[in-house]
Amino acid sequence: MYQFRFNLKFLFPAVVLSMVFVYAITPVTAKDATPAVKNYAVFNENGKLQRPTGYREWIYIGSPLTPNDMNDGKAAFPEFHNVYIDPISWTHWKVSGKFPDDTIIVKELVNVGSKEAVSGNGYFQGEFIGLEAMVKNKQLFPEAPGHWGFFRFTIEGSRQLHKRASAQDHENCASCHQSHAATDLVFTQYYPVLRAGKAAGDTGTGGM
Repeated sequence: MYQFRFNLKFLFPAVVLSMVFVYAITPVTAKDATPAVKNYAVFNENGKLQRPTGYREWIYIGSPLTPNDMNDGKAAFPEFHNVYIDPISWTHWKVSGKFPDDTIIVKELVNVGSKEAVSGNGYFQGEFIGLEAMVKNKQLFPEAPGHWGFFRFTIEGSRQLHKRASAQDHENCASCHQSHAATDLVFTQYYPVLRAGKAAGDTGTGGM
């Protein structure tokens, strides 16, 4: 009886170790190693864009500022614009210098919270007040300039946001982008991160 119990005591760890060893040497296939492709721009059956989530973990490309006090008290898109591009499109941009289909660029609006800080006077971010987005999709916007659709989740006078948004009239948004944006309706002239990354590979990611 004692001998049987003694063998079990050492048998169980041996079985566990053998299972770990087999798992460790099992080759990882290409399918296992390849992450699933994610579509960051999600539309419902009515063509409305679902409000993006997790975009603050995308690629941050800059924060243009159009303060109200420099725009007759009310800027068209007040005031700070924290802008992000989805990671897949950023990778494509670094390689080709072009924005691929399904590119989504998000603009989070933040008001000016203060004009004074211990570092000096200036404009400093306050609270989130809105969210805008532009999506490049040839199938959904075949006739739109550059195949871009523009979306507004902002609720005027409120810090709440719409859960979904319909595309804005092209004349209201695309015309300005078409006339003044430097690259494919995107204002790359205001985003040094995009300019540095354009077809630059890893040298455009900073510190190289």
